[in-house]
Amino acid sequence: MPTTQPHIVIIGGGFGGLYAAQHLKHAPAQISLLDRRNFHLFQPLLYQVATGGLSPANISAPLRAILKTQKNTSVLLAEVVDINPQARTLSFRDGESLSYDYLIVSTGASHNYFGNAHWEKHAPGLKTIEDATEIRRRVLLAFEAAERESDPILRQAWLRFVVIGGGPTGVELAGALAEIAHETLKDNFRKINPADAEILLIEAGERILAPYAPELSEKARLALEKLGARVKLKTAVTDIQAGQITLKYQEQSEELKTQTILWGAGVQASPLGKVLAQGTGVELDRAGRVKVEPDLSLPGHPEIFVIGDLACLIQDGKQVPGVAPAAMQAGKYVARLLQQKIHNPQVKSTPFHYLDKGSMATIGRSLAVVQVGKLQFSGLLAWLMWLFIHILYLVEFTNRLMVLMQWGWNYLSRNRSARLITGETKLPFNADVVVPVSELSPRV
Repeated sequence: MPTTQPHIVIIGGGFGGLYAAQHLKHAPAQISLLDRRNFHLFQPLLYQVATGGLSPANISAPLRAILKTQKNTSVLLAEVVDINPQARTLSFRDGESLSYDYLIVSTGASHNYFGNAHWEKHAPGLKTIEDATEIRRRVLLAFEAAERESDPILRQAWLRFVVIGGGPTGVELAGALAEIAHETLKDNFRKINPADAEILLIEAGERILAPYAPELSEKARLALEKLGARVKLKTAVTDIQAGQITLKYQEQSEELKTQTILWGAGVQASPLGKVLAQGTGVELDRAGRVKVEPDLSLPGHPEIFVIGDLACLIQDGKQVPGVAPAAMQAGKYVARLLQQKIHNPQVKSTPFHYLDKGSMATIGRSLAVVQVGKLQFSGLLAWLMWLFIHILYLVEFTNRLMVLMQWGWNYLSRNRSARLITGETKLPFNADVVVPVSELSPRV
């Protein structure tokens, strides 16, 4: 790049990467933001897309539009497959390359099936727009298939929804599915009662929402049960096949026929973590996260920073969580540090400190739990807090307005207007499905 200004390359347009770019707006440097997608995605609301509450455009915004006023920043649509720390270059999947003076890696995480990658075909996770629309497709198709199924046993397999993982994603999905079955789809079908759907939330631990206070975890469990979902604690998943899941509680195994299994049990860091480990010798944790220095740089490579879900940083004896606020704070911190380094390369950095502003999870209509330090909230107040914070953190004003209007209408009408079955509508989902649809011709 023909300039005397340093070149800062940011890989990833998620919360960490975008916040870093925005806070480098006035830096005397050339900024390049790389992402294999042309949009920023507000991941905390993906489950709303997956359950028909919002459309993908409501929670996404083009990166070029967000950064169009930053004259020192370029956005490149590219997928990085290799990093050469010695030469300070990046290699793209299409064969092109790019050099850098400083590098920020914020490529997030994907699903972790704990050594059972073949489960993904039958139990999709929720990390991308494509994941969300696929889950939406499977959920809505299940009700459509049940409407056409005359065998009560096979019909129940279509109406059994299993969500694996009792973290925020699993809890929010289970709650939304229960609302769909008991409220949204009421009177929409003629041969089935959607309220007959069985919603199961599977958690291997002793309680859901484990990072929260035990009292809030119990309130969340009771709220899910009230909505119509059933929570199975201390229950492990031992096998997933097409149309079937095997669970283990204590020493007893149980096989359940189900056509819809959703995964929310774990995350695995981006593959670029391994690339950095190979190039720099940096250590990775069990989830593939990069063990960084207190200033989020790599040991021996003060010009490379890792932030967001890809970073492993222990603070006050605990892992800094892979949540949006932590990534935002890290992006802002690294941006300020780099501006100092540009003016004085020998500047001594102060450690990054994550300020935990609290945790929140929504369960359903007017139901949520919020924990801020020792303060705990639940019910309507917590739900209003959750709604306000999520509206506030949406990047574009248009997105905020659209989501607020959509949520307002959904609340008043108890409807989810984005219930669109997109993509392949052929039944069953997989060619090797074990529970067939007994009759696919319309009944008259």
